[in-house]
Amino acid sequence: LSAEDGELRIETPRRLTTHAGYDNQPTFTPDGSAVLYTSVRAGQADTYRYTFADSTHRAVTTTPTSEYSPTPHEGGLSVVRVEEDGTQRLWQFDMEGTGPSLLLPGIQPVGYHAWATPTRVALYVLGDPATLQLTELDAEAVDTLARDIGRSMHRVPGQSATISFTQYTSDSTSSIQLFDTEAMASEPLVETRAGGDFHAWTPDGRVLMADGSALYQYNPDGAAGWQRVADLSPLQGITRLAVSPDGRQLALVAAEPASE
Repeated sequence: LSAEDGELRIETPRRLTTHAGYDNQPTFTPDGSAVLYTSVRAGQADTYRYTFADSTHRAVTTTPTSEYSPTPHEGGLSVVRVEEDGTQRLWQFDMEGTGPSLLLPGIQPVGYHAWATPTRVALYVLGDPATLQLTELDAEAVDTLARDIGRSMHRVPGQSATISFTQYTSDSTSSIQLFDTEAMASEPLVETRAGGDFHAWTPDGRVLMADGSALYQYNPDGAAGWQRVADLSPLQGITRLAVSPDGRQLALVAAEPASE
């Protein structure tokens, strides 16, 4: 990614994984040197690392359980772990995939999460409907912030303790909401593209979303609505997005190309 005259530019994407299966949920390491992602192989989900310097992939977690949603946190890696009995809770490993520890014993089933502060975490808790819940580490209290939410949750850059999440409504639309976890107050940001879910933030505060094969940006400071950044055809079905800490790289998930 690059910015020219205030507008984002994107280079032609290159494929990082060729494994015929589920490679998803990308995130960058804090120094931007690698992408962490979830890969399912032989029915087992583990965290993998792609390192840019030598273009290599390696498994970070190799456990009897499945780990999803790798998220750098306090020198380690928080994950949603599907335990041997099927329970889904929030765990943490070190960055080498060792030393697992259970972070929130009493909260499950957790689907996704985002850190508002080093000790305060927002959780997507599965249910009908799914709920957005907030808690502190080592605290028993849990606050339910919203219901019928999407799977995309992020800490907002430039804000001390604000997260963004997708809120669905009864008319099949959705919007990105901001929740200040210090003031405990929510406000709408923008309606999503085509009722979508997945979004990501650039370090300078732009929101990115995909719609079909196109990438769009929303600049809250510009308030000009969604602006098309690039057509990424032939990629289709773009979902999850992640931006590197320096804002120069974008990782995205697209559907497997249709066989001819």
